[in-house]
Amino acid sequence: MSNARPESRAARVFVLVALILLALNLRAAVGSVGVVLAAVRADLGMSATVGGVVTTLPVLCFAVFGSTAGGVVRGIGLHRTAALSLLVIATGLVLRVMTSSPTLFNLASGFALAGAATGNVILPALVKRHFPSHVPTVSAFYTAAILTGATLSSAVTVPLSDVTGGWRGGLLAWGVVAGITLLPWLFLLRHDVRVATTDPSAVTLRQTMRSRLAWAMALFFALQSAQAYTQFGWLPEIYTAAGLTPGTAALMQTIVSGVGIPTTLALPAIMRRVGARPVLPWIFGITTAAGWVGVLLFATTAPWLWALLLGLGGASFSWVMTMLGQRSRTPGGTAALSSFVQGVGYLMAAIGPFGAGLLQDVTGSWAVPVTVLAVLALPLIPVGRYINRPQLFD
Repeated sequence: MSNARPESRAARVFVLVALILLALNLRAAVGSVGVVLAAVRADLGMSATVGGVVTTLPVLCFAVFGSTAGGVVRGIGLHRTAALSLLVIATGLVLRVMTSSPTLFNLASGFALAGAATGNVILPALVKRHFPSHVPTVSAFYTAAILTGATLSSAVTVPLSDVTGGWRGGLLAWGVVAGITLLPWLFLLRHDVRVATTDPSAVTLRQTMRSRLAWAMALFFALQSAQAYTQFGWLPEIYTAAGLTPGTAALMQTIVSGVGIPTTLALPAIMRRVGARPVLPWIFGITTAAGWVGVLLFATTAPWLWALLLGLGGASFSWVMTMLGQRSRTPGGTAALSSFVQGVGYLMAAIGPFGAGLLQDVTGSWAVPVTVLAVLALPLIPVGRYINRPQLFD
């Protein structure tokens, strides 16, 4: 590494603020478009098939570009990569509201998501570099910021669209936000930290692929991401098919997302309390499975309860992001592990939302896909127990 991390309290606070602002932007491209997708499709003449590409893009882009982020970090440094991430996000979000072509809209969205994928990967490495003694706490802060950004972009885009006269204004706002939050990172460029290929902390892809821990974390990440993006794409429709009104179904989705914010903030204290005991993987698997069983059998009886359980299970995302820092020794190792886990994990997770929709088409009912999702929640327990064992990747 070059350049020691900032030593003053003020510098560390500045880095923390910049981290949180980066995290706030990492789901804007995802959360903002879904709530206005019908308007976008109508305006651009987008078919249902092409519209489906929009909902699949996040997982695919996170997989493809997340796996390349480690090389970018080694090439230009952590701070420059963070600035590049926000620049790409802002550019993509602005470009997609300037086109009338469905193809260009998807390409611009993919460009923005490439920046978000890179940001996803470098956050754990940034935390490991600047806050090595506070990894769980700072990881909780940035994960809560990611969830807050997703919630805000979903909640505010429609009102912004109403005020500005259409979906373009609502989506443009998030490009402007990304551009503004780029500014703190410009000040940090001269204090960049870089992982050179000759640095002892640099870890190659071949070394990563030989690690059983890396594969276990990738599998856990895939399982939780498949759950999360299936919920994001299909849960309101599943609730609506069960008899809830569209408004109530949307509220249940908000509960699932909203529960993650306080749960994430409480996670460091919970992790300290349970110590090495594998309590949390059991909680993640059981609450997620129970939530899906409730949706399947009693969706209209207590819909908020099943949404709450699914939201609690979704804290598995915060946990595995924290473990990326705790299961690696150096910032270089964290960057390599994060890149591999998220790249491979998101690639495998793409099966979730696609498979759920396919099973619904084939069977004509949500019963089979919901049952499969409940069953697939259970492997979170043994895989999480393995990750929970005291061990280091590098």
